Amino acid sequence: MNQQILEQKKQLVNEIAEKMDNAASTVIVEYRGLPVKEVTELRRLLREEGCEFIVYKNTMVQRASEKLGYDSLLESLKGPNAMALSADAVAPARVLHKFAKKHNKLVIKAGIVDKKVVNADELKALSTLPNRDGMIAMLLGCLQSPIRSFAATVKAMADREPATEQNAE
Repeated sequence: MNQQILEQKKQLVNEIAEKMDNAASTVIVEYRGLPVKEVTELRRLLREEGCEFIVYKNTMVQRASEKLGYDSLLESLKGPNAMALSADAVAPARVLHKFAKKHNKLVIKAGIVDKKVVNADELKALSTLPNRDGMIAMLLGCLQSPIRSFAATVKAMADREPATEQNAE
């Protein structure tokens, strides 16, 4: 093999490994049978959530996975696959699962979430979680609830006190 081509492939494997290593979430999907229009729609939905959707040769992804120590991911790399990568651990799984409900030809195979290889069932469970902003809003709601209840109780007591003083006169 030509040395230049070999060097390009090594660079590509390093690039893939770097993207996978830097992403909080990587999801492998099989898109066999999806028309170009639907793949374009999927790319748009993923882009809106800050995800990157890329198609690489399986051998390049296999080498990058081996380099990173994700050997259990290798069995999922058969057929026409694509990867969705994101800095958000939940976004790719959520978008892909929602899309797969409407388009049964998209098959979620496996992924890597926070440096751990996960299967399709674990990704499905992960897809039910809200995005980062939604989780922060839920946390703030939990933190605000006791304060709001306390403030409502104090206000009710304050409103009630003057009424009892007037009745006493």
